[in-house]
Amino acid sequence: MSLTDRIRSELALQAIELPSWAFGNSGTRFRVFGTPGTARNPFEKVSDAAQVHKHTGLAPTVALHIPWDRVENYGDLRKHAEDNGVRLGTVNSNTFQDDDYKFGSVTHSDDRIRQKAIDHHFECIDVMNETGSRDLKIWLADGTNYPGQDSMRARQDRLADSLQKIYERIGEGQRLVLEYKFFEPAFYHTDVPDWGTSYVQTAALGDRAVVCLDTGHHAPGTNIEFIVMQLLRLGKLGSFDFNSRFYADDDLIVGAADPFQLFRIVFEVIQGGGYGNPEVAFMLDQCHNLEAKIPGQIRSVLNVQEATAKALLVDTAALEAAQRANDVLAANAVFMDAFNTDVRADLAAWRESRGLPADPMAAYKTSGYQETIEAERVGGVPAGWGA
Repeated sequence: MSLTDRIRSELALQAIELPSWAFGNSGTRFRVFGTPGTARNPFEKVSDAAQVHKHTGLAPTVALHIPWDRVENYGDLRKHAEDNGVRLGTVNSNTFQDDDYKFGSVTHSDDRIRQKAIDHHFECIDVMNETGSRDLKIWLADGTNYPGQDSMRARQDRLADSLQKIYERIGEGQRLVLEYKFFEPAFYHTDVPDWGTSYVQTAALGDRAVVCLDTGHHAPGTNIEFIVMQLLRLGKLGSFDFNSRFYADDDLIVGAADPFQLFRIVFEVIQGGGYGNPEVAFMLDQCHNLEAKIPGQIRSVLNVQEATAKALLVDTAALEAAQRANDVLAANAVFMDAFNTDVRADLAAWRESRGLPADPMAAYKTSGYQETIEAERVGGVPAGWGA
């Protein structure tokens, strides 16, 4: 099988948002590792992210994380992004790195701390208004470590109340995107542990509240593509945070652990009408602990593109016929034929036809950009996620 004109036109619809924090230093829970040339501020992060888009044509927006990406003038940051050929995207809140949030943020029993967390989200909305961002993404570390530590029901009630206050502040053209994670750092129970809880909370808020699915935020063996299908069916899948995991929330390069799973997820996105749909955002959420930052992001977006090309190759007519006939082997063969197709040469040719490098990884390596930033970014404090 090869890429048809239809598939080539479908590939042109793909846009994958990059996380600003992927361009800062990160590491394990034991140490954050430094690397030469690491961005020292949000402006340099955006410049680095723009290199990914320059070489792939796949990453036109950059997500911000507040307070990691606070600047004095967000209009200047917005212009800097546009001057570099990208735009500012999702604004992510942070209620997990302050001593006040030790026992929770928007679910805390203390009215003062809960209001502090709500006010932080109001600040994020103000940032969105200045950057032109549509989405406010909320991930909460809130939960408990021991049975009896707190009332799980009361925490859900406080969560609903806090989210309602935040939701009322967002603009007509903006969305509240609620992420979930089944454990960590809370180990007995997490306040938003699964897609069902996120769905229930966002459904209660209204049409402009949706769910974010992080591919690393599930228990081993979870059928993530089923969740994708269900959220699309319910009209509540707002965005993805793509990454890979071997054990838990590993935040590794997309497709590194299980490229077949990535293929299956993208197939369900396409089948459910989520591909090329501005209401379903493709995003990355990664921390490059060992690998170079910019090439790591290039590799990830290329892996998503490759999985998408394979998913678009699925012969859906043959698949539906086999499914109607309950021909298990034939249906599976249709899937496997598409997944096992090597699309790399076709994608290289497609990129060249659009004025992009056939091999973006090699093109970046020879561009000289990495050597330039390593020479210029001497002094100052490298950006990082603050662990």
